[in-house]
Amino acid sequence: MSVTNSVLLKLGKKINQIVVGQSPTVKQLLIGLLSGGHIILEGVPGTGKTLLVKVIAQLIKADFHRVQLTPDVLPSDITGTNIFDLNSRDFLLKKGPVFTEILLADEINRTPPKTQAALLEAMEEMQVTLDGESLALPDLFWVVATQNPLEFEGTYPLPEAQLDRFLFKLVINYPERAAEKQMLLNRQAGFAAKRLDLAKIEPITTVGEILQARQAVKQVQVSEEIVDYLLELVRKTRESSDLALGASPRSSGAWLQTSQASAWLSGRDFVTPDDVKAVAFPLLRHRLLLKPEAMLDGLQIDSVISAVIAQVPVPR
Repeated sequence: MSVTNSVLLKLGKKINQIVVGQSPTVKQLLIGLLSGGHIILEGVPGTGKTLLVKVIAQLIKADFHRVQLTPDVLPSDITGTNIFDLNSRDFLLKKGPVFTEILLADEINRTPPKTQAALLEAMEEMQVTLDGESLALPDLFWVVATQNPLEFEGTYPLPEAQLDRFLFKLVINYPERAAEKQMLLNRQAGFAAKRLDLAKIEPITTVGEILQARQAVKQVQVSEEIVDYLLELVRKTRESSDLALGASPRSSGAWLQTSQASAWLSGRDFVTPDDVKAVAFPLLRHRLLLKPEAMLDGLQIDSVISAVIAQVPVPR
């Protein structure tokens, strides 16, 4: 029996009950999970980035590892290494935290480019090579990387080519007043974000069902008119006078895939223009590069994306 979107909707509802006030981000995270694409979560400290990922892992019964990225973290600290065992007189493989189903890469821009590259290679190839041997990663393998937008000292920003490997960049803002009040009431009632093991969170679904859902997403129909609409949007980013770098061909494929996931999550077996627009901002905001003069004028990347969408006629 194939899995339906009701399972993911139930999953999203439960996440929103635990992590209050981040409903739009939760929906985009689910689209990313359905698409099998890795995510950058950007937000100031204390907005629930780590909690979100931990809760998702518990609700789908997935193996979860977290790695705190700092300037002294080495590639082998993530991928693992072969260690000589004195008893067996042989090398034994000690796998790193990358060998998991959901990996939280905390503060990815605080670790040097060499370590960033080791993680991004695993994301792109779904495997890790240690001493010439290629080791496959789990089928679900999903990376959520966090970064703080305010601190620049001691950081190593990801270059454009590496940012392009992330499916979405989601920006987490402060919750509304009502949501923050509910957070305080939940805490007063005994909920402790640091001790999720005491919260007795019951799983909603399984890793197997998530993998089935990914296959179902691939069956969502995309008309030629929608494909042309999406391609015109991509080409407009490359022609924009405000951008030094437009959307890549990798972006086109990712945009199509996430539009299918958006449609499936909405209970449809076909993609509409609204599905294409629904994923435009998280998909493009880390892939487009403003020209220096546009930045000096105070132009924001989301404004450029809005302008691009407004320029392209919506197919009927």
